Parts: sequence; structure tokens; C-alpha cells
Amino acid sequence: MSAITSTAHNLHVTKPRAVLGATVSALIVNLILWLIGLALGGSFEMTDQGKPAGVAPGGVITLTVVPLLVGLSAAMLISLKWEPIIRIAQVVGAVVALGTIALTIAADFDAVSTVMLALMHVVVAAGVVVALEGVRRSPSN
Repeated sequence: MSAITSTAHNLHVTKPRAVLGATVSALIVNLILWLIGLALGGSFEMTDQGKPAGVAPGGVITLTVVPLLVGLSAAMLISLKWEPIIRIAQVVGAVVALGTIALTIAADFDAVSTVMLALMHVVVAAGVVVALEGVRRSPSN
């Protein structure tokens, strides 16, 4: 019987893997939050120009994946030439993700949807910090 062993070599996290892994992880968590919100009675609808507009699941997917992929990829690419961008991007990305919770609160979502959408912003902020830490710690590739 052979033992399964892991080494640092086969657990190697590359910069692109850190970006993609954080993006996919955040998307999965945010979709779970959306499903929990639905189960708790959230509608994920707001009023846009006098008409009801749903923001999920399409908005959840788009507003999780696009900012993370664009922002993290840009920071990763810049870090190849200027490594200090990583710490700056961690702060800016987290602050922007958390700051935009105010837009969710200002919209006319029901309470459950507001809480779940706000939590999704926290997930994106955490994804930024964790992914860029992975980028910072990985070798240049």
C-alpha cells in the first residue's frame, strides 16, 4: 500500500492560478449566498427607472467575475515589472469592494437581499486580498 504524499512542488500556486482560483472560489461562495438568500425569501429585485429589475443570478456572476478577473489580472501583470503594486491593489481592491456596499444599501432591495448582496461584496474583498497574496508569494510565472 503506498501513501499519498504531497510536496511543495505539486502544490505550487502560480500567479494565474491564484487569480483564477480566487475568482472561481468567490463566484461559488457568492452563488451559495444567493441561493441562501432565495431560501430565506430574498427577491434580489430592485426598482430601476420605475420597473422591477432582478440582479441575480446574472448580476451576481458578472459583478463577481468581471471585477476580480480584470483587477487581479491587471495587478498580476503589473507586478511582473513592479512588485509593490500588489500591496496597493490589495488595499484599493478591498476598499472598493467594501465601499460599494453603500450602493447596495441605497438601492431598494428587501432586507434579505441587501444582507446577502453586502456579504457578496465582502467575499469579493477577501478574494482580492487572498489572491494577491498568492500572486505575491508565487514565483514569477
